Amino acid sequence: MPEEKKKKIVFLVGPTGIGKSAVAIILAKKINAEIVSCDSIAVYRKMDIIASKATPGQRKKIKHHLLDVVSPAQEYNVAKYRKGALAICDKLFLKGKVPLFVGGSGLYYSIIIDGLFPHVPQDKSIRAKLNRQLETKGSKYLYKRLTKIDPAAAKKIHPNDARRIIRALEVYLKTGKQISMLQKNRSGLGKEHELNVFGLNLKRPALYRRVDARVNQMFRLGLINEVKRLLKHKLSKTAACAIGINELNGYFNGLYPQDEAKRLIQRNSRHYAKRQLTWFRKDKRIQWIDINKADSPAQVSLKIWKKLFL
Repeated sequence: MPEEKKKKIVFLVGPTGIGKSAVAIILAKKINAEIVSCDSIAVYRKMDIIASKATPGQRKKIKHHLLDVVSPAQEYNVAKYRKGALAICDKLFLKGKVPLFVGGSGLYYSIIIDGLFPHVPQDKSIRAKLNRQLETKGSKYLYKRLTKIDPAAAKKIHPNDARRIIRALEVYLKTGKQISMLQKNRSGLGKEHELNVFGLNLKRPALYRRVDARVNQMFRLGLINEVKRLLKHKLSKTAACAIGINELNGYFNGLYPQDEAKRLIQRNSRHYAKRQLTWFRKDKRIQWIDINKADSPAQVSLKIWKKLFL
């Protein structure tokens, strides 16, 4: 019997503000796809503006999945995301649809495409000790520990990403094994499916202008009121890390004016875009689509379609 043809999964990744959502809507229509969000903030309800979620109009054009999954007060992790995303893929395959993953969360992307490493349960005593060190000595102290224990993992984690630093240290202290070595034993979707990964790339000055413009648009759409509502409740650690939360909280507490809060959000968003590009550029499976500042979403989607089918 002939070998069954592998089912196609498409990924569209890239830095914040580059225009992935608009391109994805057009591309999804071209390839008979539904969109699966690959964004660690978009899973939270009531974080619409801060996560730059697809608009109601866009969602009417193409069905979106894994948006508004949990309350901002709830913790949500990569294991939950992977479980939900794989279930959605199975449903889409049954409908004859192509899953189109769209987003810029490198860790979520990696979990889908490469899989999870063997589960290491949390250790409350180890984690409590590390959290105390975080409070007294800061994330950079823990990061230095990680660079000595597991330099390969440290290269992939930002020095301020306390949650992932603590997890990497916890795994080592609990098992005596580096998390980077455990991750090499992962099994992803590539063996069973045809993976097509595309990354959008724009020259840095033009990308940064887009990032700044998007932040301006977020303020016009009501970002201040959205964050005020969010801060009335206790946020999960992940939700609280969304760019815009801490910056606007400083403004609300009278530490600086609104314009300074906006400047900080723009600066931190640009820094985040740079980190995203650094992450994705290490992945040799990604086919980069160089776009010009004048390219429309339709033109960009056509470039991707040609790579898929011509």
